[in-house]
Amino acid sequence: MEKGVTAASPSVNKASSPVRPARATRSAADVVASPEFKALVKRRWSVSMFMLVLLFVSYYGYVLLVAGNKEFVSQKIGESTTLAIPLGVAVIVFAWLLTAIYVAWANRSYDPEVERLKNEIRH
Repeated sequence: MEKGVTAASPSVNKASSPVRPARATRSAADVVASPEFKALVKRRWSVSMFMLVLLFVSYYGYVLLVAGNKEFVSQKIGESTTLAIPLGVAVIVFAWLLTAIYVAWANRSYDPEVERLKNEIRH
């Protein structure tokens, strides 16, 4: 009977205790104060701000184009469509494209670095 209990105990203990990496030697405050963390935050802000500027330029450029050059955007490109419609769709598609680029960048570059820094924190 005791053999069954001892055989079950190690498997229960393994499942309930998380495996910590051997490198977890720094406190959270040390990681936040580190040059690596600061560089990561700076890079994220740089990428985000660059993409935000691109998005604002495309969106407000479209709005200003429609408001300021009605003759241009009201040109017919079919029986019932004007140039403003595909330009508006292009702005929306561009926003989706920017989102996809950001997600790809974050998955490839940012998220692995965040995980690496998180793994350095001792609990």
